[in-house]
Amino acid sequence: MKNYITILISILTLSFANAQESKPLRKVETIEIQTSAQCEDCKERIENGLNYTKGVVFAELNDDTKKVTVKYKTSVISAQQIRQKISEIGYSADDVKATEPGLNKLPACCKPGGME
Repeated sequence: MKNYITILISILTLSFANAQESKPLRKVETIEIQTSAQCEDCKERIENGLNYTKGVVFAELNDDTKKVTVKYKTSVISAQQIRQKISEIGYSADDVKATEPGLNKLPACCKPGGME
């Protein structure tokens, strides 16, 4: 009976160890993206839009540099997809221009030239 219990415990231990090894680790990377944000409303809009995007762990826009720092899971979303998401919100993101529908949703003060 002892041998049976020992074998059963060994099998369960090995099964658990294999299950732990087979889970892929999700790599998290951090990028900085230059945006066309102009004010606090822009900051809130970009951060909220990104922080509720699947695969984004954290996003914060620096008021002074207008760069958004994004931590994201590379297995879920790419840096280019993040730039595209920012452009859909209505802002340029590095070399990706804001989309027309995104720009149209912005208040006048947040559109290019709106803070002048």
